[in-house]
Amino acid sequence: MGDFLKVEGHDGLVRDTHSKAIINTNVGAYEAAIARKNMVKRQKDDLRNATREINTLKSEMHEIKGLLLQLVDKENGR
Repeated sequence: MGDFLKVEGHDGLVRDTHSKAIINTNVGAYEAAIARKNMVKRQKDDLRNATREINTLKSEMHEIKGLLLQLVDKENGR
């Protein structure tokens, strides 16, 4: 690994003199970004699961409605 130079005006950034890559050395900012990413993923998963449950309930209600209509038709002699 090469030597590092501080990036002017950015305390948590250094430049690798060999690869010229900018590297974030601020561990707290990195952990906060990972936590935000995980929270967004959990929210998307929760929304996906809620949508799936709603669709299941809609399907079951449609099935119940069909069964009720069959019962009404049977009672009316159709």
